[in-house]
Amino acid sequence: MSDSSSERIAQRLREWVSNAPAGAQLPSTRALVAEFEASPVTVQKALQTLIGQGLVETRPGVGTFVRSIRVARPHDYGWQTAALGSPQNRMPHASAALRATPNDVIALHSGYPDRELLPERLVRAALTRAAREDAVMSRTPAAGLPELQAWFASELGAHTPAGLTPPTASDVVILPGSQSGLSTLFRTLVGAGRPMLIESPSYWGAILAAAQVGVQLVPIPSGPHGPDPDEIDRAFAQTGARAFYAQPNFANPNGAQWSPDLADSILRIVRERGAFLIEDDWAHDFGITTTAAPLAARDDSGHVVYLRSLTKSVSPAIRVAGLIARGPAHDRILADTQSQAMYVSGVLQTAALDVVTQPAWRTHVKSLRQQLAARRDLLVDSLREHAPTAHLESVPAGGLNLWLQLPDETDLVRFARECEVSGVILAAGDDWFPAEPTGRYLRLNYSGPNPGAFPEAAHIIGQVLARH
Repeated sequence: MSDSSSERIAQRLREWVSNAPAGAQLPSTRALVAEFEASPVTVQKALQTLIGQGLVETRPGVGTFVRSIRVARPHDYGWQTAALGSPQNRMPHASAALRATPNDVIALHSGYPDRELLPERLVRAALTRAAREDAVMSRTPAAGLPELQAWFASELGAHTPAGLTPPTASDVVILPGSQSGLSTLFRTLVGAGRPMLIESPSYWGAILAAAQVGVQLVPIPSGPHGPDPDEIDRAFAQTGARAFYAQPNFANPNGAQWSPDLADSILRIVRERGAFLIEDDWAHDFGITTTAAPLAARDDSGHVVYLRSLTKSVSPAIRVAGLIARGPAHDRILADTQSQAMYVSGVLQTAALDVVTQPAWRTHVKSLRQQLAARRDLLVDSLREHAPTAHLESVPAGGLNLWLQLPDETDLVRFARECEVSGVILAAGDDWFPAEPTGRYLRLNYSGPNPGAFPEAAHIIGQVLARH
């Protein structure tokens, strides 16, 4: 019997169902086979069509029945108000960077690189090999796979100047992604109700993690070259804070990279104040005209706690990050991560280690630099041509984003909505400010899909701006 025979039977059964009361039982499959002179497979296919349309339902061991019509009714969840009580911390709303979008729009909002920028062949091969390892059926140590710990320590140690002690594998804690690492660090190094310095603008995920923990954020203005050391020192003195969260290399969202002199000044202040610098090296693999120079490599006294993720550069499915800390802080961090997640999947750790230790990984990173440069420059040139009233203070030397300032009178919510109607999805910059925004900004991701549409996107942005 052909598919048309199956559809013919389904149509006959739809007519039968339309005249039957809810709950009526359909004839058995055997009876339908005899009635329509069809094979059992064809009859089952017709029944599956009706099930998929919500007209009938099966009850295993009993039969197939006409579905009852369920009338939608409002539910009263008011009892939960008293059970939950008032939230201890008001959570920021989910960032626009997390939005899923259809394929027929130009997406400049996401925080992740496009699939074609990822080492897909390496990842697939690594997962295949990992599936044959003991990691499939075993639990890894709480601190992580020793070989992966050693790799993170070695990578940072390669940047360590002579005269300083490089980190060891025992200083590393493997995490299920950097976002959980931020929550752990804010909880263990700062604590609820206590102040922490943070660049402004800064990564929205860090702002969210701080809100979840109950940390009181102290914004430090930061431009395309980083923050002012005097502002940092003054904030430490005024607030009594003992931690500063920062992204010294290719900061999200503005792409800032600290100069060596600025890094030395901030390290000196952190040491003098007896504080921690929480260094989020999120874009370590995304240098374009320069490479990432981790501050943690220049400190062996335990003041810098270093966080390095592989999720964005290897694969969103490989949620693995390394955290490097020394002294009692390391022990406290490990205890917290163990209580939260117990351990990280050995399969993911094995696959991550496999990818980054392949000779082809270095080749991929070099190629990635060239691809990011081409995408960044195309978007920059397109914006300068089609949206001249938008201001780009600097072209980032690495990372994934442009930080674009719009005229002060721009209604940012309406602007983003009008761009979306025209087919361009944007991330409004308000999410990246730990306090009130200091202007009208957009964060545009140049590593997303379909870079050939960047000129069209810039043209739409310019047209919408002209109406505001």
